[in-house]
Amino acid sequence: MALNKEIWQTTIVENLYADNSFAAKSVDDSSFVDNHKVHIPNAGSPSNVEVNRSSVPATAKKRTDNDLEYTMDELTTDPVYIPNIEMVELSYDKRNSVIANDRAIIMDKAHVNLLERWGGGVNTTKSVLMTTGTGTREAHTSDTATGQRKKITKADVLSIMTQMDKDNIPEAGRYLLLDAYMYADLLEDLSESDKWMFQNSADVQRGVLGNLYGFDIMKRSTVLRINASSKAIIKWSAAGDAGELAAALAWQEQSVSRALGEVHMFDSTDNPLYYGDIYSFLLRTGGAVRRYDKKGVYLLAEAASQSKGRR
Repeated sequence: MALNKEIWQTTIVENLYADNSFAAKSVDDSSFVDNHKVHIPNAGSPSNVEVNRSSVPATAKKRTDNDLEYTMDELTTDPVYIPNIEMVELSYDKRNSVIANDRAIIMDKAHVNLLERWGGGVNTTKSVLMTTGTGTREAHTSDTATGQRKKITKADVLSIMTQMDKDNIPEAGRYLLLDAYMYADLLEDLSESDKWMFQNSADVQRGVLGNLYGFDIMKRSTVLRINASSKAIIKWSAAGDAGELAAALAWQEQSVSRALGEVHMFDSTDNPLYYGDIYSFLLRTGGAVRRYDKKGVYLLAEAASQSKGRR
């Protein structure tokens, strides 16, 4: 009778997480993370300028400044229990795997929280632009989303540039974060010469895949989704909507802030009630659009299309 040998490997295949390098392209408020609320003073309107003033004395007026504020969120993981038998009999180190994965997931959720804060601070009447591609693709933001969406084109990126220029946004430090599908569609729209210049402007160490019309283009598996009518952000933790639209985020680095604390681990090792170890994690986080007038942050949403999908 043949013998069938089995072997258990000593390493475990870990979970995958999104690239969150976008967060570093912002004002760092992390030193304030242990406060409940952060206030960001914004200058009021400048004084009127008179040409060839004809009457004196001039009237002195007091400037009224604006106060923009945001509060911190506290993220926590569900406690995870590792029985002693798993720590002594498994071929791999489950404890280290649990700790590493729960640290990673709470950081990932903090970055999703940050994206939703930035996207939620956009002026929905002036700063939400729609894609204009003649090609379409299936809605991809959730299993609930249905219908066709217009693909992004390089002309859409040019439109965001024009809006930023109109709003007097500094040209340095402009970024555009696309989800996986929108990034693929943008590459498809570039000519061969465009692609060559785009790829040769990449800075992979900074998470930048290329530069187009002054924007450092970045990619994340998912970015944002919005309600088609109100243009309001739909949080990823909320139920999907059939008409929801995927949205890319464009910003200038001085127009947004991040506050990311250190991941704090709570542990009860050799717990006498559970005969094993228990771990949980906590992270304080926050951030906001920094300008009271909401300039410097924009959404580029996939417009709904009535046509059947085509490339």
